[in-house]
Amino acid sequence: MFSYKDYFKGKKITLMGLGLLGRGLHDAIFLAECGAELIVTDLRDEKTLALSLAKLKKFKDIRYRLGKHKLEDFRNRDFILKAAGVSLDSPYIAEAQKNGIPIEMDASLFAKLMPKDVTLVGVTGTRGKSTATALIYEILNARFKIQDLRFKKEKSYVKDKGSRIKDSTRVFRGGNLVPEATLPLLKKVRSGDIVVLELDSWQLQGFHDAKISPQVAVFTTFLDDHLLYYKGDTKKYFEDKIAIFKYQKKGDVLVVGEKAAPRVRAARPPVKPTISLVADIPAGWKPRVLGVHNRENIAAALVAARALGVSDAVIKKAVENFEGVPGRLQYLKTIRGVKIYNDNNATTPDATLAALHALSTKSEIRNPKQIPNSKSQKKEKNLILIMGGTDKGLDMSKLVAEIPKYCKAVVFLKETGTEKLIINYHLSIINQFPIFKKDTLSECVEEAMKIAQKGEIILFSPAFASFGKWFKNEYDRGEQFVKIVGKIR
Repeated sequence: MFSYKDYFKGKKITLMGLGLLGRGLHDAIFLAECGAELIVTDLRDEKTLALSLAKLKKFKDIRYRLGKHKLEDFRNRDFILKAAGVSLDSPYIAEAQKNGIPIEMDASLFAKLMPKDVTLVGVTGTRGKSTATALIYEILNARFKIQDLRFKKEKSYVKDKGSRIKDSTRVFRGGNLVPEATLPLLKKVRSGDIVVLELDSWQLQGFHDAKISPQVAVFTTFLDDHLLYYKGDTKKYFEDKIAIFKYQKKGDVLVVGEKAAPRVRAARPPVKPTISLVADIPAGWKPRVLGVHNRENIAAALVAARALGVSDAVIKKAVENFEGVPGRLQYLKTIRGVKIYNDNNATTPDATLAALHALSTKSEIRNPKQIPNSKSQKKEKNLILIMGGTDKGLDMSKLVAEIPKYCKAVVFLKETGTEKLIINYHLSIINQFPIFKKDTLSECVEEAMKIAQKGEIILFSPAFASFGKWFKNEYDRGEQFVKIVGKIR
């Protein structure tokens, strides 16, 4: 019988990237508890990683290489556990490969070692993967019946107080979560369980290396992103993404959003894709989340859940109870008649544009076939947009052209991307509505509250990355915004 503890015990492992999000930390704890001979190496220094290092203090046998990497740590090892985001041309990964040392990643290593007959549901896409993942997870936890994909065997379940499914099957969630790592799920998951994974392009590099794909794969959208990492090559970005379906086998399921379908079809997936359409959402369903883009996410989750054997009655209940994902068009509160939304995780112009469409529509979309800007919808400039951040090398022209149609004013957070945007597009926007530039996020919120009047909306939707002088990462930025708004009276 396979034992994950025996698998890792005594193995020489280099963990490349302890990081600040918590995933690297939890991988390190898990491997140390399993008795691995562990080297932790990170380009960040001891001071920056202090909180993570404090939690590893009890493990006396871990060796550390901080503030730099050394080639010697990538030789004579059983494998390298690589964090997401390690550069494509890393000389250290090249050194390990030159010496025949396997490169592993957190989620894909879990997929390789997970117990037999676990159903893996993987979700990727430039936008929408977090929402689709969360909704699929909620649907599976809400179900009364589910059909096993491989054995076509009906099983009945009853929910317990903790929303866990009793009897034989349980549902877990992993992948691109903060601060959890996926590999430690080996301690919990057993044969017959279901694991839903949100997978970004970096994590999918590990699935390519392992030559595996989830049995149920969902590909929501494909848009420009991470162009600095991929050096402007969208083909390389897409190539990482297609690991979600490239290694699927007969009987597996592939669900593709309508906008991603042409690209996916051209890649010739081994499994015929089922295209999810907004029209798949039955008339009369009343989702809480706003926007056509979220209806697209709902459609993808619905099609995937149906493929897993979940009834529409269960799906409908989950969809109508689903409040969305924090940081993605998240309603926070109403202050003096002004609604405030946190769309912090909108790190691309396409994502911010989707938020503008969702919030600027006076009449709700009742017919799922309607699209943004249809004549049946009334637009009004009721938004004060807070945006700005670190440059990602993305084309902002479409967003800049659309902002004046929806926004009463824009408050910019000063950062590298913000300055570049204002310089490059200054003439096209300066005379159309008021713009303000502020040094801190707190000052941005203060200015927006001065401008906003009763019945209007403040939308924080950055359209840029968060790595700059003010924030540790994207999630820290969102937490700061929520705290700032929480202090307003």
